[in-house]
Amino acid sequence: MDVLSGTLSALRTGRPYSTLTRRQGQWEADVPPFGGAGFHVVLDGSCRLVPRAPGDVVTLVKGDAVFLPHGTPHTLTASADRPPTVLLTGGYRMDQARAHPLLADFPEFVPLSARATLHPSLHTVIRLLGDELESPGQGADAALPSLLELLLIHLMRAVYEVRSTVATTGWCRALGDPTTGAALRALHAEPARPWTVASLAATADLSRAAFSRRFTTLVGRPPLTYVTWWRLTLAAGLLRNSDATLSTIAERVGYTSQFAFANAFRRAYGTSPGRYRLLAAVDDGGSGFLTR
Repeated sequence: MDVLSGTLSALRTGRPYSTLTRRQGQWEADVPPFGGAGFHVVLDGSCRLVPRAPGDVVTLVKGDAVFLPHGTPHTLTASADRPPTVLLTGGYRMDQARAHPLLADFPEFVPLSARATLHPSLHTVIRLLGDELESPGQGADAALPSLLELLLIHLMRAVYEVRSTVATTGWCRALGDPTTGAALRALHAEPARPWTVASLAATADLSRAAFSRRFTTLVGRPPLTYVTWWRLTLAAGLLRNSDATLSTIAERVGYTSQFAFANAFRRAYGTSPGRYRLLAAVDDGGSGFLTR
């Protein structure tokens, strides 16, 4: 599994959701904090996004999107002289206990221009989702979740493409780096492999010392610390989203015994894998990311 796919699969919880709203004249909508990532897309008209904390106001016009990787609270406003605004809003719950460094590398608000030449696939998905919400047809109950999943992937791709070209450190820069990125891709493709610093350094074609320094600088964790972190994050995703046995999960994430896996999981999450699964089943993730 590629790095972005694995990351999203492991960190997502609950069900994605979206809503289509129409507002006219002067209006203001408060968006509270949300335990995940969200987005707004202006399908018609315009509005402004005003952060609650000090920060730049974002002006959104028809076709613009803004991605909120951290569910940061904000306010949406429009003045009385504006035409009607049609707004597509959605959210994805994320595991708050194990925030991935990819998301941590993203700013609070990421505006994405309406110019389709920049991210054509993203704007294609936006149009499809808007059409489906505007005029639901047969199969809409199956189409909407699939389109929301696809939209999240394209939002993440668009932000990654931007961040990887401007960041000097951080996870986006690490994944785009020829050496560190090679090690990350190898680890995410085979998490159960008995990785060592030497074997990871070999995938990066660097000495162990040079690889460790570069990996730690860009990723923010030493190589084997990241290996353990990713294995347990992946295990938590499997506990939430599959009915695989604990022994199967332990094997899939690189632990030689269920006992060793359970101990490592308890140290990281403060509870046993079995109890974590039970609690995750109770908290299946409502919407939460709503304007009011």
